[in-house]
Amino acid sequence: MGGSFNPVHIGHLMVADYVRQAAHLDEVLMCVSPLNPLKAGNTDLASDTDRMEMLRLACMRCPGVTPCDIELTMPKPSYTIDTLRLLAGRYPDASISIIIGSDNWLVFDRWRASREIIERYGVIVYPRPGYDIDASSLPANVIKIDAPTVDLSSTFLRDKLAEGLDMNIFMPDRVYDYIKKKKLYGT
Repeated sequence: MGGSFNPVHIGHLMVADYVRQAAHLDEVLMCVSPLNPLKAGNTDLASDTDRMEMLRLACMRCPGVTPCDIELTMPKPSYTIDTLRLLAGRYPDASISIIIGSDNWLVFDRWRASREIIERYGVIVYPRPGYDIDASSLPANVIKIDAPTVDLSSTFLRDKLAEGLDMNIFMPDRVYDYIKKKKLYGT
């Protein structure tokens, strides 16, 4: 499960842990993306180091959900197909799939090697508010998990933190404390 995690919040953890359980996965790797090619030009990112540390802190309370820095070692922008190939090489006995939101599924055909991702690895899609997909229309090797939806975004949290609002309830305590200590997002 990749993302900017800028910052990571309880919605990310809820999805990762729910999908892990519902899809009977041994583990979910949450991979910090240094630069999403479809969001190139985003200048509102905390440093890779800060986002990775927040992810490490967040995953401490979620057994079976593990932070992963693999994309931080790859050339930018990172492409999911390259990440999957590298993970498959590192874990040759593992069955690897990607977890994405339904919003990303609707633009998945724009992803590099999207067909190879589907055929070789598989895709698990979870619902996002406002981005409904029909499970019966999905191709082979793509499954939809009927997870609860959380209408919470990192953008919302960054904006509210910059306004001086207390957003502690929306993220693990350790992540919120880290943001305040490091004075991230205008705090």
